[in-house]
Amino acid sequence: MGPDPHLKWVVTALVLAQLLACYLVRAAAWKWVFFWAYAVGGPVNHALTLAIHDISHNAAFGNRAPGRNRLFALFANLPVGVPYASSFKKYHVDHHRYLGGRGLDVDVPTALEARLFCRPAGKLAWLVLQPLFYALRPLCVRPLPLSRLEALNGAVQLGCDAALWAAWGPKPLVYLVGGSLLAMGLHPFSGHFLAEHYAFVRGAGAGETFSYYGVLNWFTFNVGYHVEHHDFPSVPGSRLPLVRKIAAEYYDPLPHHTSWCRVLWDFVFCSSLGLYSRLVREYPLSRPSLESRDSPSFAPAEGTDS
Repeated sequence: MGPDPHLKWVVTALVLAQLLACYLVRAAAWKWVFFWAYAVGGPVNHALTLAIHDISHNAAFGNRAPGRNRLFALFANLPVGVPYASSFKKYHVDHHRYLGGRGLDVDVPTALEARLFCRPAGKLAWLVLQPLFYALRPLCVRPLPLSRLEALNGAVQLGCDAALWAAWGPKPLVYLVGGSLLAMGLHPFSGHFLAEHYAFVRGAGAGETFSYYGVLNWFTFNVGYHVEHHDFPSVPGSRLPLVRKIAAEYYDPLPHHTSWCRVLWDFVFCSSLGLYSRLVREYPLSRPSLESRDSPSFAPAEGTDS
């Protein structure tokens, strides 16, 4: 556990690389702007959102410097193009505390989403629109007051976007924002959204969190080691493979994924999979007591049979 001394330098390098890319695409043809956004800018921005995930657990500067972590997350947010980091931190705490909690964990799709996007074409459309649902679902399911840090996040982000537009025109901004939307939609990197908590496997050994052990972990701060992360949230992503190595007798027998592309394919075309394929816990919607936190009642997501 503890901070990763290399994280801040990796994130800084990615932010500077995106700034250079903005300069390079300023005069490119629009078709190349969108191509590079999907192929390069989007994956880099998706990686930065996962760096923000690590930073939300104080992995950059440690638990003794929460303010530095919060401000550094705003810096990591700049290439993403839309203010994200502070709101993510606010809701992600409850994702860990009340995993799968109806009305508390906004990572869980709503029953309306599950009903509307239940066939292959619908699930494919949901994947394409996934960034929109992730942005709007918290506002519908569990709206929380706007914090000062979120206001600062928005002001800094809009100021950066305006500066890019003024300096190099609209193409760099389209490259950044378009890349973020594309890479969080129908893109190999977005397979982690489904692999982490959707029940692709049921029965003995299956839980509600699954890991992915594949090459894309190298580019996503090891977010695929997700069972390990939920077991030890204070361990930075760079050390999660070591957690698995130390406790191999516990992690190796668990069902896991080896391809996020296969995850996306199965999600769309397997009739047994859908937005309902998650375990949902029932917590009191008021502030839960310590007793209710320790003893949740369990209920399947709508449409499940177990």
